[in-house]
Amino acid sequence: MISLVPTPHIGARKNEIAKRVLMPGDPQRAKYIATKYLHNFKLVTSIRGILGYTGFYKQKKVTIIAHGIGIPSIGIYAYELFHFYNVSTIYRIGSAGSYQKDLDIGKVILVSKAWNDSNVSKWWKVTEDEKNVFYPTKKCNDNILKTAKKMKISVLQENVSSEDCFYKDYSIFTARKIMGNVNVCEMEAYALFALAKKFGKKAACLLTISDNLITKVSMSPKQRVSKFNQMVKLGLEAIIKE
Repeated sequence: MISLVPTPHIGARKNEIAKRVLMPGDPQRAKYIATKYLHNFKLVTSIRGILGYTGFYKQKKVTIIAHGIGIPSIGIYAYELFHFYNVSTIYRIGSAGSYQKDLDIGKVILVSKAWNDSNVSKWWKVTEDEKNVFYPTKKCNDNILKTAKKMKISVLQENVSSEDCFYKDYSIFTARKIMGNVNVCEMEAYALFALAKKFGKKAACLLTISDNLITKVSMSPKQRVSKFNQMVKLGLEAIIKE
């Protein structure tokens, strides 16, 4: 018997995943977003605790599915969504750390380019846009900025490092030097942009600063689920225009 579920990591049938996908890292954040913002939504996958919901936002079908932590994890889910489910557009909506004293928690960031020095691009057979760098889809970023302006949401454009190690023995200043003096760090955008390029799809990444690594001010785990509403609303309003 042939399975109607095309991958081992996502339990949804093909018609249960929308062409437009928002991806937070945390499964509980995916649940929160679906419950708060989507209409007529249903849980379409829960394999390995990675929750995915499909519903409607302003009459447009949207899927919210978590991607877990790090490049290997988002690499699996974004690959399967683009390749097996024929998703056209993915926006990552995640948390990030700040390497700049005055880049405070709660600030909304739109990623301009993502740095990483791993070998995943070699295994995916996709050429980097610059050495150790992939870009988001320009049309997606333009759409997000235009939408943010209409919504009167302040968005900062920043280059980010998509780091492989959450805990580092290097000082912050040494780490920044290695990564090209970026102001923002996260762990997934590089892989998402690489896979969008590989499959000829679209991708962007919105972030909210949850930790300032200079001042040591951080959001609590509970706040990371519920306090990203401005970013989430912007992501939803923008992606339904794709």
